[in-house]
Amino acid sequence: MKPACLNHLVSDAAEFGRVAVLYGGDSAEREVSLDSGAAVLSALQQQGIDATGVDGIPALLTAIGEGSVDRVFNVLHGAGGEDGVLQGLLEACHIPVTGSGVLGSALAMDKIRSKQIWRQLNMPTADFIAVKSGRELHTDQLQLVQQWLPVVVKPNEQGSTVGISIVRSLEELPQALAEAGDYDSSLIIEAYIEGDDYTVAFVQQSVFPSLRIRPQDGFYDYHSKYQSNTTRYDTNTLSDDQEAEIRRLTCDASLAVGVSGWGRADFMRDRDGNNWLLEVNTVPGMTSHSLVPKAAQADGCNYDQLVWAILETSIQEQAK
Repeated sequence: MKPACLNHLVSDAAEFGRVAVLYGGDSAEREVSLDSGAAVLSALQQQGIDATGVDGIPALLTAIGEGSVDRVFNVLHGAGGEDGVLQGLLEACHIPVTGSGVLGSALAMDKIRSKQIWRQLNMPTADFIAVKSGRELHTDQLQLVQQWLPVVVKPNEQGSTVGISIVRSLEELPQALAEAGDYDSSLIIEAYIEGDDYTVAFVQQSVFPSLRIRPQDGFYDYHSKYQSNTTRYDTNTLSDDQEAEIRRLTCDASLAVGVSGWGRADFMRDRDGNNWLLEVNTVPGMTSHSLVPKAAQADGCNYDQLVWAILETSIQEQAK
């Protein structure tokens, strides 16, 4: 059986033209983005694509001004690269870019608004409240937190589990809010779902098999994601019907917030087998530890084939 993400739009590397692999930047996810970009750049160059690494948006603007960029492979995680800013800039410059457009990028990056949309569409996502960093919680908000304990506190527009805490008592709440507030002025307090972490990746029209994520200790934090070699990633943990359901929910949730091209939906699956949407990522990690390459590999798609297919999304978006 052929891998799901084998390229089918472009057969000649020269058709891509000059590709700027955008990574790094100055967000809290800079180090992960640098690793992702280095891996993507190497894979593209090995396949004969004229690709060059560019660190951050100012450097990209310089390259565009010099006329040396035909399209952009975006692996600039976090603010600037994943929130619609880059997408709007490139749209104005008529430069095609991989992945979602302005609206999908902005909505998916905003956890609060994503959850509001999913709630309106009766999609499963945990109870939550939105709060501002540095402000005291109202009595009714504290009562909800007390009712939900434990809760998860996180910055609204950050990835890679940056600034996230699990709070098990009201006494722990101020410190968790302060830590999250170091990264964002808009914060989210979410009812904690007891269960397993799941993720489902997609590229073009292909949805890869779900992965169950099992860190050795604690929750799936930054260390478990990018540094640990003991975190387990299991496939074939769901029945055919359950697998079809979580993939369908991935597609529906992504479509609801305007995500296209490629990405990854993250879930908690509770002890009763219910799936709860956490977020949709529009520029997921592409490091050796990252989930999208692992999911693609589980479907018979190697890293080179994966990055080629992702680069093709810039052509799909351009054709719309």
